[in-house]
Formats: sequence, structure tokens, C-alpha cells
Amino acid sequence: MRMSGWVVAAALAPMAATAASAKDRVGYQAISAGSLAQAEQTIDAERAIFPTRPELMLNLAAVYARTGRAAQARSLYGQVLDQAPVAMDLPDGSVQSSHALAQRGLSRLGSTIASR
Repeated sequence: MRMSGWVVAAALAPMAATAASAKDRVGYQAISAGSLAQAEQTIDAERAIFPTRPELMLNLAAVYARTGRAAQARSLYGQVLDQAPVAMDLPDGSVQSSHALAQRGLSRLGSTIASR
């Protein structure tokens, strides 16, 4: 299965969006704009309906990581890894596994914490 929602790529360097959705249901546009509170609100609302969608968990983990909530980010990355891997569309047009994105997010959390 392939997910079509934009994924922030697990708190990685910002990427330019190649297309904008009419309704940002995965929080990508808000995260890209630096509106992390708005992104979190959007993602939480979608997770109330779709709690296990990996693009929502990955983007929420990115918000948590950027707002100093490493434990919550780690938990979400772990939940993604507990599911079957899913092909995820990224804003740059590439496709990556949800597991690869979660692993990358976890490794970034480790290096962020180690540098403090």
C-alpha cells in the first residue's frame, strides 16, 4: 500500500512542497510554515479518526521532536515501526518506507539529545 499524504520526513531538513493540497490533513503545510501548534491540532483531529495512519504518526513525531518532546516522538516512531512498512510519498517526489522514515527520525532524536 502507498500513502499519498505528505510526510515531513520525520523531523528532517525542510523540503519544498511540490504540490499543495486543498486541505492539509496531515499537518505538512503547517509544519513547513513553522506553525507547529496548528500542525499538532490538525494531526490530532485526524488521528481521532485514523489513529494508526503512519503519515500522521510521523508528522506528529516531527512536531514533538521540534518542540522538545523527545519521549513522545520516540513512542510514535516506535508505533510506526510496530506496523507493516508502507511506501510514503515525500514532498520532493521521492518515495520512502515508513520504517526508514521512523528509523531516521529516531536517529535524529539520538543525535539531538547527545549534542545537548
